[in-house]
Amino acid sequence: MKILSMTATFGRLEGATLELGGGLNLIEAPNEGGKSTWCAFWKAMLYGIDTRDRDKKGHLADKNHYQPWSGSPMVGELNLEWQGNAITIRRGPKGSTPFGAFSAVYTGTNTPVPGLTAQNCGELLTGVGREVFERSAFLGGSDLTVTPSPELEQRIAALVSSGQEEVSYSQAEETLRAWSNRRRVNRSVGLIPKLEEELVQVTGQLEQLDALAARNTQLESDHIRLTRARGACAAEAAVHETRSRRDLNQRYLQADRDCREALERLRQLEQDSARLGELPEKDQLKRAQGELQYLKVLDEEIQAAKTAAAQAEDAYVEAQRLVVGDTRFPGMSPDEAALKVRQDLEGREELLKKAKSAKVRAWVLFLLGLGAGGVLIALSLTKTLLIHPGVGAALSALGLGLALWSRSQSKSRIDQAAKVLEHWSVQSDGELDEVLEDYRARYDSAREAAQRLKQLRTTLSEKETRRTVDQSNLTDFVHSFAPEVKSAFGFSAALSRALGLDHELAAARERAELCARRREDLAAQGGQLSEEDDGAPMPTPIHTREQCAQMLAKLDEQLERTRGELDRARGALSSLGDPAALSARKEALAGELARRQGELDALRTAQDVLSLASTQLQARFSPALNTLAGQFLARLTGEKYVSLTLDRELESQAARQGDVLPHSGLYLSRGTLDQLYLAVRLAVCRLCLPEKPPILLDDALAAFDDRRMTLALELLRELGAEQQVLLFTCQSREGTALSDASDVNRVKLG
Repeated sequence: MKILSMTATFGRLEGATLELGGGLNLIEAPNEGGKSTWCAFWKAMLYGIDTRDRDKKGHLADKNHYQPWSGSPMVGELNLEWQGNAITIRRGPKGSTPFGAFSAVYTGTNTPVPGLTAQNCGELLTGVGREVFERSAFLGGSDLTVTPSPELEQRIAALVSSGQEEVSYSQAEETLRAWSNRRRVNRSVGLIPKLEEELVQVTGQLEQLDALAARNTQLESDHIRLTRARGACAAEAAVHETRSRRDLNQRYLQADRDCREALERLRQLEQDSARLGELPEKDQLKRAQGELQYLKVLDEEIQAAKTAAAQAEDAYVEAQRLVVGDTRFPGMSPDEAALKVRQDLEGREELLKKAKSAKVRAWVLFLLGLGAGGVLIALSLTKTLLIHPGVGAALSALGLGLALWSRSQSKSRIDQAAKVLEHWSVQSDGELDEVLEDYRARYDSAREAAQRLKQLRTTLSEKETRRTVDQSNLTDFVHSFAPEVKSAFGFSAALSRALGLDHELAAARERAELCARRREDLAAQGGQLSEEDDGAPMPTPIHTREQCAQMLAKLDEQLERTRGELDRARGALSSLGDPAALSARKEALAGELARRQGELDALRTAQDVLSLASTQLQARFSPALNTLAGQFLARLTGEKYVSLTLDRELESQAARQGDVLPHSGLYLSRGTLDQLYLAVRLAVCRLCLPEKPPILLDDALAAFDDRRMTLALELLRELGAEQQVLLFTCQSREGTALSDASDVNRVKLG
């Protein structure tokens, strides 16, 4: 657990806030700066304020001591970290009880912390009760001594390695003392005094016999008087009952008339309904009204379907016109058109290839003829070859002629290829592909228009068929009780008339049933048509019916009480009338008294034995606590004192290096004794406080010299690594000693 902040209106503190950090917190304040008040506030927030405490000489109860000086209510708030959660605890006044109101919520929310209450707050957060807390983690004054308490003794005893750990000597001694006191303390709780008192009572019972006999006679007289008074009151109540019965019969007579009238009205309506014939059930009539409304809706849907079908037919005709009127693909499907286009394009490609080949061949023939003729002419002129020059010229002319012929063939094929595009009225192959895609789109559009037209015609046919069937069914239904109706308006009127008659019949039946139930209820109460009396006047009662009922109840109660007292008196007379029984009871009481006296003697012997056993156990009292407290004392005294022992009364002894026997704490100086008890408290905190609550010290180092103060601060800083430490001081030397410590949170109070 770690305190984050405390806000208090408590004593001299008025809305003051104290912000704290982890580890060692050094809070400096001058005298009357609020140090002791903050300490008392911390304890009060944990365990509340004991409202049973009273002011005494030299002592003020906390409820008065810390009453805010301003006259404001005593209130406080704690912000803590506990079990990994941030929680906020608030206490305030509840009526006239200071800190009687309590709340514990998760910080920043209104969600209560489960299980945390005003009664268990301190013990749940610290792990111990108030007594152990005040003797360990709460060093709220200059006196650091540790006094014994049953809870602290029990927790320290749990550290012993053997023996019973859940019961302390003081608790056992207190139990024996309580048992002893139960047998003889005073007349209110002692068994022996009670037995003595009962002996006196048995003796007195004999004296009660005469008094009980007189009481019995008086009770019998009272019983006779009350019985007569009850008879007179019962007679008045009977008159009221007769009048009430007359009124009931009058109401029953009126209910019978109403019932007859309702039945007559129902009979007339049923006759009217019979003249019209047997009407269908109400649900059938309402369903027929719904079907009539649906026919109107269906007519609108049929008209809309006809309009949509006409529009779809126009769209289909237009789409067909665009497909059928295309002269380039007459009667062809898109796939057939694509096949024809592909064949024409392949033929055109073949023509272009042949034209290119013919053109190349023309150039080759031209060059060969020209070259060969030139060579022959040159050879003939140089007389290298005996040939006429005309042969070379003829060869050149032949090559030229063949070239011209091939050129003509190439041009002819190019013209044929151009006619293919002219046939389709396009300039390129790409345009022809676009023409083909356009035809495919128009063809698909025409097919979709045909499908939509077919679908709309089918829907229209279905709706018309449905209307014919529904119209026929509705006509048959209405004609079953209104054959004269012919039109849709007549159907609606007939259905409404049938439903109205049905409603009136239902209302008449309901009224007849209500009247019959009313008559039956009055009959069950005793109402009847024939008058039992003759209408003669009756005496007027003195009291009202309610007064008679109250008087009867009171008289019955008094009679019952008187009969009970009379029975008890008779029983007491019977039980007290036997002297032998009283004597036997007296002897039994004497024997029980002797037995209880023997038990008292045995308990006193047990107390003596327990005291002896406690003395023998002193030698092995809590080695773990002695060891850890000795280690802390060695650190606080600079190893001058190296061991420490405590007995069950928490009286201490300390030993120095080389000492054969330890020294009682009574021989130590004030400062050393404070260091001893500080070591004991810190050891108790470490070993007995499982929740590791903050350790609070108020001017606890005031009697330490500078060296031992420095050693104590070092120890507190180490302990602060595991649990929060709050050191309040009115001096500056602790702050000077810790001026270079970065792990210490310093707070100055005004």
